[in-house]
Amino acid sequence: MIKINFMSVRENRAKLTTIKGEAGLRTASCGEETAAMMIAAVQSNQPPTTHVMSVARFERFFRIVASLDVDKQDLKRYSDFVNQKLYDLLLRSQAAAKANGRMLLEPFDLPITKGLQECIHEFERLDEEIELRPILDRLATRPPLDLAYGEDIEARLPDIVGGLSVALAHTFNIIDPGLKNPSSEHWRKCFRIFDLLL
Repeated sequence: MIKINFMSVRENRAKLTTIKGEAGLRTASCGEETAAMMIAAVQSNQPPTTHVMSVARFERFFRIVASLDVDKQDLKRYSDFVNQKLYDLLLRSQAAAKANGRMLLEPFDLPITKGLQECIHEFERLDEEIELRPILDRLATRPPLDLAYGEDIEARLPDIVGGLSVALAHTFNIIDPGLKNPSSEHWRKCFRIFDLLL
């Protein structure tokens, strides 16, 4: 099992505590990269929002969908893929909402294609057996946008991530039929394909 902190960027920023570092007491700005970077600690009365992601559950998901054997390194790439593509979809939904004069993102703003919708349905059928949705809910980071997230779109995000995951798994098989262990090159090709489409 690997331990991943799924706390959103917004939650992390809100809980940063300034502590004394080499440069004295100060608050770090986003993207700051200096030799005297301060150390920021997340403090809370409650345990940090972390989740132990079951590697076995993800391995099983990729085996069922596309007969793939993935490892921990693949799961890091998978996490990067999911968050980047979700961000891309949310940026387009924000543009749609703004064009229609709304201040709240709604599910119908998301540019869900017929193929992605079919992958979402496939995920929903599989999830009854695998129960991956709660993990995907934590994995799907909600990037800060200009507009607020509506409750309905928040509720849809795990299924959308599940649909993207199904589409990703099938894409490996299209790139290399009979593939068992995806390499870095396979991942690179998948990223490039999805960058063209989403």
